[in-house]
Amino acid sequence: MERTPTPPARYDDLRALYVNCTLKRSPEPSHTQGLMDRSIAIMRDQGVTVDSVRLIDHDVATGVYPDMRQHGWAADEWPDTIWPLVRDADVLVVGGPLWLGENASVTRTFIERLYAMSGLLNTSGQYVFYGKTAGTLITGNEDGVKHAAMSTLYSLQHIGYVIPPAADAGWIGEVGPGPSYLDPGSGGPENDFTNRNTTFMTWNLLHMARLLRDAGGYPAHGNQRALWDGGERFGADRAHPNPEYR
Repeated sequence: MERTPTPPARYDDLRALYVNCTLKRSPEPSHTQGLMDRSIAIMRDQGVTVDSVRLIDHDVATGVYPDMRQHGWAADEWPDTIWPLVRDADVLVVGGPLWLGENASVTRTFIERLYAMSGLLNTSGQYVFYGKTAGTLITGNEDGVKHAAMSTLYSLQHIGYVIPPAADAGWIGEVGPGPSYLDPGSGGPENDFTNRNTTFMTWNLLHMARLLRDAGGYPAHGNQRALWDGGERFGADRAHPNPEYR
């Protein structure tokens, strides 16, 4: 198989956002951040503008509305601090730890706040996350990497993100109490399987973001909310004209 000596395109006009949903506040070391940094390094090496956020360092309220200050919360950094980064990113990578085999609570908070914005529309009249791509990175020392990735990637595609092939990677080490990713002797940073999957995910996100940017976003036909609300059915009425069709 012939080795491709250089990337097939340039990526230095793209912007990526990495959201670390660890339960640890800065400056406590985060194993999730250690894995995310490998992906970030590839992105930055290609000239991508990368923002990295540890969500728990910010006063982000829990809820499914764009601004929870309008729903009883005294403070909410989401609309003014976090959302502009999400809105402007071509690529979103959600990282987080496993606890009891599931995504951590901060990951779910972040997904719920994304969902709060999913009714907004982009300039093509599509839902706001159309034309963007996303992936996920998971760390822990217990089973559940694929389960957690499945939950996150389903949520992201449901609200509009395009998910490229192999858009997840993770590290769990030996199942049960034991060393985490960055702990001495864990083997995490040297693990070929994790490094391969993280690298493939990162490049697939770059390729997908490039395709979407060059195409002017995701095709705007059959998915425009205002037109549907105005009576346009994009052929659905012709496909099944019988209202009793099941």
